[in-house]
Amino acid sequence: MRFAVFALLCLFSAQATASAALPFRVGFYPPGPLDGITDVAGVAVGNVTKVEGASIRTGATAILPNADPWNHKVSAYALPFNGNGEMTGAHWINESGYLETPIVLTDTLDIGRADDGVISWMIKQHPQIGVRDDVPLPVVVECDDQLLNDIQARAIGAQDVVDLLDSARTGQFLRGSVGAGTGMKAFGFKAGIGSASRVLPKELGGYTVGVLVNDNTGSTREQLTIDGVRVGEALRNEYRMTFPKSLTLHGRMASGSIVIVIATNAPLDSRQLHAIALRAGMGMSRTGLTSDVGSGDLFVAFSTTYTFDRTANFRINAPAVPIVEDSSVLNGLYRATAEATESAIYDALFSAKTMSGKGGVTVYGLPVDRVLQMLHAAGVQ
Repeated sequence: MRFAVFALLCLFSAQATASAALPFRVGFYPPGPLDGITDVAGVAVGNVTKVEGASIRTGATAILPNADPWNHKVSAYALPFNGNGEMTGAHWINESGYLETPIVLTDTLDIGRADDGVISWMIKQHPQIGVRDDVPLPVVVECDDQLLNDIQARAIGAQDVVDLLDSARTGQFLRGSVGAGTGMKAFGFKAGIGSASRVLPKELGGYTVGVLVNDNTGSTREQLTIDGVRVGEALRNEYRMTFPKSLTLHGRMASGSIVIVIATNAPLDSRQLHAIALRAGMGMSRTGLTSDVGSGDLFVAFSTTYTFDRTANFRINAPAVPIVEDSSVLNGLYRATAEATESAIYDALFSAKTMSGKGGVTVYGLPVDRVLQMLHAAGVQ
């Protein structure tokens, strides 16, 4: 048993990396110290990774806006940038203007199991839910990992999600082929969980924007652009995925998806967070993504400082802080969102490693050294 655990840990470390800042600068604003969504104070992230046998390559990732979102609801907006995917609880986010549960990312066929786990975890935290208290609508977002994963096995159970939420922490966390990103790919390379942050200058409030992505996009290799350099075109005939001739990529498996979670400590209301979420699409476009017909490109943005706090009798108080109204600050937040999103997508590619899975399919990791040579030759610093 001790050897099996050691082997599993070695496999995880081979498939994911903890924070290494990208070896080149993206955009103009500096990253926070972790260059991740957890640079926004109070935000916690957790991963549960299932790599079992030859066919299970899946997991789940949790993002908590604070330690108790049920009693300290955060202003939020959910955006279906391209709606061939599912984000549960999105209607209530936009109707109420706030997020009151954790956000859990997982594979498409495990949405119901993850939802069940969130409910169990929240009842454990708040036993009056469904008795004298209201009932939550969990926010669970999916991507299709069936190329590498036996998705019919539905390997994520409700207890996995309870344990995942208990384990979520502030600070640094693993990226790449870990958690919900375990079986994901992008531009024909291995991808998964990526994250980045940007910090505004003091004259613009010094606010932080953090982004976490689960990148499973199916755009063609030739579209991949890194900091303006068309590296995908140069690598179009190399490191191609290998899979049985009988397998044909089609539908959502071919088009892929991306989930983008945006956090900020700037006090913004739901309407303003809608505008923030839209700017994540601009960060996507810089990487070459165009959001295919079959894509489930789903975004959610929240503010950790514009909160709706509950009283002991379950009444909800309006936020006590004023929202940002200075257009210069808002413009800075838009720019920071686009930059952090672009960087987070690159982080997913740079952090993930080659993986083989169901049916002998192999998806190769980005050839980092080759890509860095191209970037340096093009003058990227």
